Amino acid sequence: MAIGDLTAVDGTDLYYVDVGAYDVRGYGTVYILDADRPAVVDTGLGTNVDLVLDALDEVGIDALDAILTTHIHLDHAGGAGFLADEFPEATVYTHEIGVRHLVDPSRLVAGTKAAVGSQWQFYVEPKPIPEERIDALEGGDEIDLGDRTVDVIHAPGHAPHQVVFHDREDDLLFSGDAGGIRPPGADQLFPTSPPVNFDLEGCLADAETIADRDPEYICFGHFGHEPFTPALMSEYERVLSDWVTQVREKRDELDDDEAVIEHFAETAETVEPWGERKTRDENRLNVKGVLGYLDEQN
Repeated sequence: MAIGDLTAVDGTDLYYVDVGAYDVRGYGTVYILDADRPAVVDTGLGTNVDLVLDALDEVGIDALDAILTTHIHLDHAGGAGFLADEFPEATVYTHEIGVRHLVDPSRLVAGTKAAVGSQWQFYVEPKPIPEERIDALEGGDEIDLGDRTVDVIHAPGHAPHQVVFHDREDDLLFSGDAGGIRPPGADQLFPTSPPVNFDLEGCLADAETIADRDPEYICFGHFGHEPFTPALMSEYERVLSDWVTQVREKRDELDDDEAVIEHFAETAETVEPWGERKTRDENRLNVKGVLGYLDEQN
């Protein structure tokens, strides 16, 4: 996949476009559901909205009805305001906890800058969304897209404002960051444990929830989709638990959080297509989240 490429998921009405978040191929995945009420799931950073518009045109969608965000982290919802401007009749759907941050993104931006550091160069200031354009979601809700119903499942382990969406018509589950990340060059799922709300027990429960749904395809928040088996979530539970154990043990050894962060950044095995820089940045971010979680346990 190259940045800007559109991929069709066989046997479904789903497509996705790579919007090249962080200048990494495949990392910015924006899903397009060609439903009676056309929808996108997640929107990328907002830096390459033109690629989403081009993809919608290629699919044959000229009016977007629904903008679904799995959570409000800016790599998933940063483009929501831009798309809402382009399609003034579209409704933006997000968990009720996240609504105020889409209406006024200032605290979200400040928190993101603190968390990602130098990676902010790849972001763009998000556009505020009028509250009347937003439909606040909670677990158990359903979104009617005309020819299909999308279930809303609260998945707060990664962030309290995260949901996953299950399109029952095509049996697709959009996991946001609840199912981990699968870089094409990785032989196992990669953990995602950013600050400030990462909660291990919550993430393990979310993985079990996804496994119980047992969809035909899991649509990851990054790098596209793959066929699903419940064993995939068992793998992610092991990966997450092992990751937290590694960070805990290194903190006990070094007794210096900055040294712990840099240890995992400097010793990270480069994952493609991330490359060395992004692999290190991901490890820094994920270690910070685990350290915050460990503090909460004390």
